[in-house]
Amino acid sequence: MYRFLLPLSLAAVVLPVAAQSAAPGHSTVLPAAGQPTRVIEGVAPLSLSAALRMALDANAELSSARHELQAVEASVLQAGVLPNPALEMSVEDRRRETRETTFLLNQPIELGGKRSARLTAAERGKDAAAAEFQAKRAEVRATVIAAFFDVLAAQERMRLAEESAQLAQRGTDAATRRVTAGKASPVEETRARVAESSVRLELSQAKGELAAARKRLASTWGNPVPQFERADGRLDALPELPDLKDLTGRMALAPAMLRARSELDRRQAMAQLESSRRIPDLTVSLGVKRSEELGRNQAIVGVSIPLPLFDTNRGNILEALRRTDKARDELSATEIRLDGEIGQAYERLNIARQEAEALQKEILPGAQSAYEAATKGFEYGKFGFLDVLDAQRTLLQAQSQYLRTLSEAHRAAADIDRILGEPLHATKQ
Repeated sequence: MYRFLLPLSLAAVVLPVAAQSAAPGHSTVLPAAGQPTRVIEGVAPLSLSAALRMALDANAELSSARHELQAVEASVLQAGVLPNPALEMSVEDRRRETRETTFLLNQPIELGGKRSARLTAAERGKDAAAAEFQAKRAEVRATVIAAFFDVLAAQERMRLAEESAQLAQRGTDAATRRVTAGKASPVEETRARVAESSVRLELSQAKGELAAARKRLASTWGNPVPQFERADGRLDALPELPDLKDLTGRMALAPAMLRARSELDRRQAMAQLESSRRIPDLTVSLGVKRSEELGRNQAIVGVSIPLPLFDTNRGNILEALRRTDKARDELSATEIRLDGEIGQAYERLNIARQEAEALQKEILPGAQSAYEAATKGFEYGKFGFLDVLDAQRTLLQAQSQYLRTLSEAHRAAADIDRILGEPLHATKQ
């Protein structure tokens, strides 16, 4: 995709081989850089830790999950309250001489452990909301990490494209001078101009991808327009490859597993609550009755209890039980899904690391050596124009592949972080 592969080889006519070897365009990764003690977007380079801090503080989805957790915490408070008493007054007969006035205080008394079951259900709901918040936090963190390394890769592609464009311009100027002096065919000048135009297109594409990557990163903390100067980090610092058994052992504490397990506990508590509602509540009444005709007050004590003849809450109990079964199945499905996701992310990270190491140790040095040899041979007339072009195409393709491989390695590590809900020996930025 990022070819940068057009005839920049004409720059060899202008630049000596030694200069080509030392050119900054041959560096394929960002150099290590120190981090500012205080990061202010738009003033200092943005580090990964600063990006994570801003996203975790200002991400809208994470804030929504936090508010949901706070709302559920309030429901726990409400679940523990006792039912309110009711004050009742009745008047019999409009004539004052024979009027009877009754005052009653009715207090419902919950039976069957309803209050305890309601509190337990509310607590389990709170646990489920807390697990959901942790899962969203892990997702935001993984998104930020992946987006940050995408920006690093886009910055490096941009740098390679700019240097390629400069070399293409020099090659075109050199070809023009050679044609004017009658030392080369006009075809070489045409090839050089076509090459320069294509490199300009590649540069424009690299600019667009960098702008998109910057916006994706800044959107994680709610900023539609990126203000940071640049992302500061080491793209070539590969994430460590963990032990697969260790990953599967930690899966039980993964946010998705905790969320599914909390949902099962909540459904079980709801089923217990619905079961307790089969037992009707008792209402105790205390009051006084004033009889004007008799001229005295009479105490009233009463008890009322509904008769569960028609409504035994059977439908709600059955519904709660079936939803409990559903939550249990979802827990099993989540375990199977996470096991597959961890295995896939592990293999992606393993393959990316192997590919990056092969590119760094074997392919890139070989492509660099071949390019330098072709350039030097072209200067002495031993190789033709196409030989230099092919060598440079191979080098630039290897450089682009190296960047893509590094990005894939960091994305795979971010996916493992998302699944486990905690950093996986992440590279310090």
